[in-house]
Amino acid sequence: MKPVVGATPRVVKSEQEWRQQLNPDEFAVLRQAGTERPFTGEYTDTKTTGVYECRACGAELFRSDTKFESHCGWPSFYDPADSDAVLLREDRAMGMKRIEVLCGSCHSHLGHVFEGEGYPTPTDQRYCINSISLKLVPQS
Repeated sequence: MKPVVGATPRVVKSEQEWRQQLNPDEFAVLRQAGTERPFTGEYTDTKTTGVYECRACGAELFRSDTKFESHCGWPSFYDPADSDAVLLREDRAMGMKRIEVLCGSCHSHLGHVFEGEGYPTPTDQRYCINSISLKLVPQS
């Protein structure tokens, strides 16, 4: 995975260590910036109250109260849990300009963020996140 310029991850592991920790599908998305197929992810339609953590390192990324139904095929959030929870960087793969969302702690790929799509959210942003990048910890 290409390093993030000007940022050092708090969680650092070798590629081999990541491969041992993650299953092949998780590794493909989190460490190789892959994308799961739409409408197949575990959390696409989940309404459980709780915290969404990075599946790779356990850092808190999003809270269920910022999750909304975008009907795009992936879980959508309008705001990260904390200003340092995620990193954003330009992504010009696939012949278009997008903004990639990475875990602020381990720099794993999470998905992309889009703005100005007209969703009735406080931020007018849609963090389109792969379910496989997340782990939901239900509120007890």
